[in-house]
Formats: sequence, structure tokens, C-alpha cells
Amino acid sequence: MIFLIKMNFIKFLSLLFSFSFLLLGCGSSSRIISTPVENIDSLPLKVSPLTKNELKSWSHLDLVKDTIPGMSVEKAYSEIIKNKKGKTVIVAVIDSATDIDHEDLDDVLWVNEDEIPNNGKDDDNNGYIDDIHGWNFIGDTYYEQLEYVRLLASGDKSHPRYTEAEEKYNIEFKKYSQLKTQSTQLLQQVTNADNAVSKYLKKKNYTKEDLSTIKTENQALQESVALANYILGLDKYDTVEAFKKAVEGDIETINIKLDYHLNKNFKGRKTDDNPNDLSDVGYGNNNPRPSVKKESHGTHVSGIILAERDNNIGIKGVANNAKLMAIRSTPNGDEYDKDVALAIRYAADNGAKIINMSFGKAFSPHSNWVRDAITYAATKDVLIIHGAGNDGLNIDTHQFYPNDAIGTGKEIADNFISVGALTANYGSGMVADYSNFGKINVDVFAPGSEIYSSIPENEYKSQNGTSMAAPNVSGIAALIRSQYPKLTAPQVKQIIIDSGLPISAKVVVGDSREIKSLKDISKSGKIVNAYNALIMASQIVNQ
Repeated sequence: MIFLIKMNFIKFLSLLFSFSFLLLGCGSSSRIISTPVENIDSLPLKVSPLTKNELKSWSHLDLVKDTIPGMSVEKAYSEIIKNKKGKTVIVAVIDSATDIDHEDLDDVLWVNEDEIPNNGKDDDNNGYIDDIHGWNFIGDTYYEQLEYVRLLASGDKSHPRYTEAEEKYNIEFKKYSQLKTQSTQLLQQVTNADNAVSKYLKKKNYTKEDLSTIKTENQALQESVALANYILGLDKYDTVEAFKKAVEGDIETINIKLDYHLNKNFKGRKTDDNPNDLSDVGYGNNNPRPSVKKESHGTHVSGIILAERDNNIGIKGVANNAKLMAIRSTPNGDEYDKDVALAIRYAADNGAKIINMSFGKAFSPHSNWVRDAITYAATKDVLIIHGAGNDGLNIDTHQFYPNDAIGTGKEIADNFISVGALTANYGSGMVADYSNFGKINVDVFAPGSEIYSSIPENEYKSQNGTSMAAPNVSGIAALIRSQYPKLTAPQVKQIIIDSGLPISAKVVVGDSREIKSLKDISKSGKIVNAYNALIMASQIVNQ
């Protein structure tokens, strides 16, 4: 599944209980106090809020200069790259759909020069008809089940993980069913309060100052005012209406979870192939574009890597001389291993030197197919960069796919980088609470929270996830391979890992909120840095 943090409904659920406490304790001075974790790093913290421009580009900023854990991309351009374009590098984004007509991507598209557009023939005999800018391995598919739900739907109780899947399903179905009920109740409670306050004030979009003018002995109205005050006191919402829209969005996502992801009877795949037969190929189509506007993930990921830097619109991608090979393999739900394996092979066979993969899952019935594809890509000198996942778990002890090893065993090839996510909050909160981690299975950390990038129909938006951290690293890899094309994929991998900034600050990680060092939660103990990586690449090339 694509690694995108889509919902805040758990926080909303917490708010529901907070509202109840607030309404029961009107007039009380009680408040929740959290104890911050002490930051032991010697560099100064960024104490002031990021400006609007900083928020849109923080991942490109410099830790020392800006006290923001960015990747020093702008410093690399101003001091090292300057006007050097380097060699063009093809980057394959294996993801959900990508809007290849986007104003910030349309001039950086890979073009299959061996294929004649729209003639209905496989001119280059690669097995894919009219694949001009990439391929869509899932055709018209949009929603899909989760992999462990597919296992349960198969009824194969002999499967070694069937019982585990059943237990997980029962927990998840109960959780989301309860969340649907609670979120619906929350929305109704807020709607009733909003209506009561709006009716009293005779205006819809009121402020906290407006609320302070309400003097009433009516207990129901007092509770409505208290609830509206609470919501307007949250940093994220300017109006109660905005809060309601957010809850409505979360309810929609919960419904998708229940109706599609966790629905044992749902059949999502709309391609005429057997997903359990790797030799059954040639399915899908040549259109990697979104089927609906909200299918934004692939467009967002692509923009982070290689959005046009010199067109004076939108954003600037990390890489300045890369071409986008758009490969759609990931639905709204869990991807099939077959699609991933064939997508990797397609990218490797058609000239990609970097593959970005921002998706993953805990169950993978044909994980060997994907590992074989990773090994195949290694023979083609292709570097694969993968998001570590958004479950807040240690993936050294929790199974997670795709991976370049079985569990914590030996890596099958030296061309795979796993990336955890950082926030812009340098210090103890630097590692995103949703980011997976692992001293063996996560290599480095990179900016992943509040990353501003392209979304379909020439729009832009900030999104969160290791989905965003991986393409930041892919952008650096593209820079290195562009400027120093003689370096191999394993060399580029090692440069990215070795050149990162070692951070001594203790950080809070995962759902457990444990206090760890970066060395405890990743192989390198470092955050990626474009400036250092280019210097190290230069030194290796000139040895």
C-alpha cells in the first residue's frame, strides 16, 4: 500500500474524549501537561515556527545554517553543481498513477524512442504496446483488498500465516468499525454545536472573539460554545467548518478501509491476467495517469524527485537532469507482488538507473518474485530506493515487504536503500512518529513530513510519509548519477549512507514512544545530505 498518512481520526477520537472532559469540567483550570524529552544534541534548536516558504522547501535547507534537518540541496546547487547539468538519468517511479501532463512534470518525461506512439504495435518488442512514457500494470483497477484479507478470502487455512492474518483482520475490522461509529458521533456533536452557535450569533464563520461575547444561562448553548472554543483553539483549524471537513474526510477514509481494504468479498483487480502466474504477462495498458483526481500519490512522489527546477512555477525537484519513467502498479489497497516484480524488471530493461518505490505491506505471498526482480535490477546497475513504511514499527522484528533480505538475513544484492522519515522539528521530535525503523532493515532517514509537491491537475500540496522520504533520497541518487555517471549503483548507495550527517540527539520513535539514538534505529545512524554526498562522490571518482 502507498505510504501516505491520510487520516487524523485517532487524534479526532482523542479530541472526542477531550471534549467530553471539557464539557464536564467547564470553568476548571485543569489542563493536560506533557513532559518534553530532553534534547542532548549540541546544535541549537529551531525554536521559531517555519515560515511559509520554509515549509514549502524545508527538505532542501541546511541543518547548520537553518537548524532544520534538511538535505542541504540548495547549498549543493549553489556551491557544487552551479550550472553543471551532468548526464541525463532515467528515474522510474513505481507507484500509483502519475499525472504526466502536470505543468511541473511534462517536460521531464522519459520517452521510449524505440516505440512509435499510438500505432497499436509493440515496435521495440519489449512486450508492452505503445509504452511511450511508462506502463500501467493495474489497468482500470483503483480499490483493492489488503494482502492478508486476500489470504483470508482464499480460504487457504494451510497457509503458515493464515491464523496471524485472521487475528489481524479481527483486530483491524473491530478498530475501524468502532472508529466509524465514534467519528460519526463526533461529527454529529460538532455539527449540532456549530449550528447552535451560528444561530445565536447569526453568522456562520465566527471567531473566538465572537464566542467571548456570548453570555447565556442555557447549559446546552454553554456546552456548544465550549466545544467551538476548543476547536478554534487547535492550531490546525481556523473555523469549525474546517474541522468538520477534516472529520468528514476521515470518515470517508474509514469507509474505504471497511468497504474495500477489509472486505473479504471485494474483487478489485481489473486486468485479465492471473496474479499468481508470473509468466502471464502483457496485461495492463500504456496510460499511467490518475483515474481520479485524488489518486495523487505518484504525482507527489515524482515531483519531489524531479519537478522542473527552471520553469519558475510550482516547486523544484531535487534532481536537475532526470527523466521520469511513470509506472503504475499500486492501487488504493495492497499491490500485487507480480505487478511489483514485473514493474522492477520493466524499469531495469528500459534504461532506468534509479527506481523509487513508496509502498509496502506486511504480507507478501510471492516475495521471492520481488527479491528476484531486485537481484535482476542489480545486474543492470539499477539502484532501488524504498520507503520504510508508516506503521511506527521496528521492521527488524515485524515482517515488512518488499525487502532485499529475508527478515534480518543477508542482503541479496547491494542496490537497495530503505528510508525512514524525518520531520522539520530538529531535536527529539525529529523522527516522524509514524516512521518504521530498524537497525538492520532501515539504512538512513530523510525528510518525509509536510513535504510540498505536485498533485494532479497542476496543483500542489503537502503530504506526509516515508513515501516522501524515499523520493528525497532518489533525487540525491539522481544528482550523483548525473554528475558522476561512472559510479555504480552499489557505490552510490554507499555514498548516500556514508555521507549522511551523524546525529547524536536522542529521538522519540514509533508508537511505543521509546527514546533512541539514530544508531539504534537505522544501519547508518545518519540523515541524508546532498552536499556531503556530492563531495564524497567527487573524491571517489578522482581517487
